[in-house]
Amino acid sequence: MSDSDHKATERPLPEYLAEVRETTDVRRGTPLPLGTRAILDGANFAIFSRHATRVQLELFADCLDATPTRTIDLDPIRNRTGDVWHVWIKDILPGQFYAYRIDGPYDPAAGHRYNFNRLLLDPRSTAITEHPTWNFDAARGYDPDDPEGRRSNVDNAHVMPKSVFTRVLFDWQDDRPPRHPWSKTVIYETHVRGLTIDPSSGVPDRGTYRGLVEKIPYLKDLGITAVELLPVQEFNTHELTVRNPQTGELLKNYWGYNPVAFTAVNGAYSSAGSSGQQTLEFKEMVRLLHAAGIEVIIDVVLNHTAETDEHGPTVCWRGIDNSIFYTLQKDKRLYQNFAGTGNTINANHPVVRDYIIGVLRYWVMEMHVDGFRFDLASILGRDSSGNLLTNPPLLESIAEDSILRNTKLIAEAWDAAGAYQVGSFSERRWAEWNGHYRDDVRRFWRGDEGMLGAFASRICGSEDIYAKSGKGPESSINFVTCHDGFTLNDLVSYSQKHNLANAENNRDGGNDNYSANYGAEGPTQDVRIESLRKRQIKNFLLTLFVSRGVPMLLGGDEFRRTQGGNNNAYCQDNATSWYDWGYLQEHGDIHQFVKHMIALRSAHPVLSREQFYKPEDISWSGPGQRPPDWGNPRAKAVACLILDGGTAALFLMFNAGDDRAVFHTPVAPDQGRWRLVVDTSRAEPVVPAGDSLAGRSVVTGLESFVQSLQPYELEPHSSAVLVAS
Repeated sequence: MSDSDHKATERPLPEYLAEVRETTDVRRGTPLPLGTRAILDGANFAIFSRHATRVQLELFADCLDATPTRTIDLDPIRNRTGDVWHVWIKDILPGQFYAYRIDGPYDPAAGHRYNFNRLLLDPRSTAITEHPTWNFDAARGYDPDDPEGRRSNVDNAHVMPKSVFTRVLFDWQDDRPPRHPWSKTVIYETHVRGLTIDPSSGVPDRGTYRGLVEKIPYLKDLGITAVELLPVQEFNTHELTVRNPQTGELLKNYWGYNPVAFTAVNGAYSSAGSSGQQTLEFKEMVRLLHAAGIEVIIDVVLNHTAETDEHGPTVCWRGIDNSIFYTLQKDKRLYQNFAGTGNTINANHPVVRDYIIGVLRYWVMEMHVDGFRFDLASILGRDSSGNLLTNPPLLESIAEDSILRNTKLIAEAWDAAGAYQVGSFSERRWAEWNGHYRDDVRRFWRGDEGMLGAFASRICGSEDIYAKSGKGPESSINFVTCHDGFTLNDLVSYSQKHNLANAENNRDGGNDNYSANYGAEGPTQDVRIESLRKRQIKNFLLTLFVSRGVPMLLGGDEFRRTQGGNNNAYCQDNATSWYDWGYLQEHGDIHQFVKHMIALRSAHPVLSREQFYKPEDISWSGPGQRPPDWGNPRAKAVACLILDGGTAALFLMFNAGDDRAVFHTPVAPDQGRWRLVVDTSRAEPVVPAGDSLAGRSVVTGLESFVQSLQPYELEPHSSAVLVAS
């Protein structure tokens, strides 16, 4: 054949494409990415299910509809690649409601719980509709009269929310993640709804992402560099069926630690609507927080789901591939329960591991979040039998993932099955909530015996906990209080938890709170008790912000938010949990104290460096010009000199005892003198940050300057900071 004959058979590419391309409204689609993605003038749907025998996609016109407007059966040959079922549909627009039905074996003894009568959410949904009658009872996949035999034949589409197709249309403008180093990070843990839902918040869109935006100036003024948000992954607020025995109020899932979709933004926190608007409003919030220099860390629950145990609902994973997504017991009808909530994600199965990485990438790439706090993270290091792995592949994959490399990773390094890995959780890339810090600092200031050495270690970044695994002080997320437990006000106001409103007869919530009421349980008009409580609050706050490591402040602690002694307010979507902003005026001195302590920390980087102190940088002393009496369990006062480059220094003093402690100031560098900037026993305990940084003091009645080698009398239950001047 000649060259001319060969060229005569060529066809122009456009004509060739016109001959061979698919032109139908419903096409094969592509297996990746999972979830729903806009492609050309339509959308591609892809869902994993290894053991399914039939997959059906249903499209709905309204979230309350029980009857779909369109039903597409996916052909197991044409619309399946490996374990992924997929289809492309023309003219799918943003806001389209959809769900799946998946059939396969209903054989609980083999780990399979398929039920074609159950409408299923897309596990990679980016939004889910709200549903006023969402009832988990109607989502159970089995016949209630025969739970281990027949599957239910009752259709539940009328009470199920739907997934929402949300096309990427957001203009991020000049969004630039702040990327604060750990050494400059100050975390504010808060609940999106609780922050502003109370009328006292003064914002128009209360309890929403937009409401949080209204508080950005407040957070920036306080000195916060990162907000850590309780779960914003979609959950069923109305899943609880018990009532507050005191008021008769139906209790709600307020905290949200029971996800129904890992990539769906919670629609209840959106002021604009929950038909896809929630993803846009969340992105607006992130963009505006970034513009203010504030990072966004979200609390992710990747260890269990809202489907609970074998008697729980079938809303997503259970009906997609139960035996792969969950860790099952030897009797595969039953679930491993390392989260204490009924089920456990099979996190180190290769399929689930890839799925979790995809979830995290989505939040970083599409939602621009800056970090994650992993709830009960020790579960992520367990294998399918529940054993803790030496080098869990999931944790390594998260740490080394190229998309997540600049993302802050924070582990709650324990679980409900007894694992406690604080100080040894994975590699240095992972920071950890330091539960030892919380407990030791609480016990020291309560006056417990034998706490002097542990307290000093916490101030220095917990080298005794982290150095052995090659980690530094930046691995320690230091906190005195968090959402789980007493608020700071309640820590010094209650000796016992008061959780009767949770309808569990006060059995729920931790018992080892290391709290004290100082003479009265709860609110009091006793001036002496109230004065001591206020001093203790300031002692805790001072300790937090002078400690090496990363400080985390529980939202509202800066103005003495109270939960009335409830230390497990997970179900209290009411005034118990909501922020009463009236306290900001009532306890303005505490707010100012926090503001000044954050400024003091920022002004003295030696307090927050990402290395442990060297022996030549810090020295400890006890009262009366004596060394610390580390071996004396009744010793409750200690001081330390911190040197910073030879010309700057701080002298910190702590007295948790009932008697006055007399310390002697060391020699200030360069023949200087000491300037008193904080003493929690004084009526005006802080030199205003701007003046102290400028070398001036304007506090009336406060002896601002202290000479070297002079005694300093520190009152009982007090702390103080001197800065070389």
